[in-house]
Amino acid sequence: MTVTDLARDAATDPDTSDLRSRILTIAERLFRDMGYRKTTVADIAAALRMSPGNVYRFFPSKKALNEAVAERLLAQIEAELGRIVSESCSPARERLRRFLRTTHAMSAGQFTANRRMHDMVEVAMAESWEVIHGHIDRVEELLVVLVTEGVRSGEFRAVDPRAAARCVQTAIVRFCHPALIAQCADREQPTIDEMTDFLLTGLGTG
Repeated sequence: MTVTDLARDAATDPDTSDLRSRILTIAERLFRDMGYRKTTVADIAAALRMSPGNVYRFFPSKKALNEAVAERLLAQIEAELGRIVSESCSPARERLRRFLRTTHAMSAGQFTANRRMHDMVEVAMAESWEVIHGHIDRVEELLVVLVTEGVRSGEFRAVDPRAAARCVQTAIVRFCHPALIAQCADREQPTIDEMTDFLLTGLGTG
């Protein structure tokens, strides 16, 4: 579906929650195509064939739009990580490995593969830390569940799950922080798999 198609639907669909979602979809498309800094609320409104005032009904500022787009992209990562954690039939060690690989792959794909989206995320991290902090907290909770299950199954040592979750997050920051992913792109080691092996050794029962 093109931006024009989305705009046509938005102009005829009275459902406000759906319209909000369509505004976000158009905003994300324009951020990708034009760049966050170059895209204005007027550009988004024009693509939707509505007045800027209609956009401001849902988002009081461009900053609020950026926050909402960032939250939606981060929610996609969280949903996939949550799916991995919920597969309780799989060993905790294997789930943790997939969890970390997915964190890295999706973070790189969402935020660094497209330079314009990378700029958007940099602005979000500088101006909207509460959005990023909320994401970090939700990922931490998923890791707490995973470590708790690993301890219960005997795969991991009897560690404090929350402390372990925070250590894991700190250890992989290079693999999920957009700026660090970009800056370390030419550094071959450690890879995400090597870092995961290191963490699993630390969590293991010996």
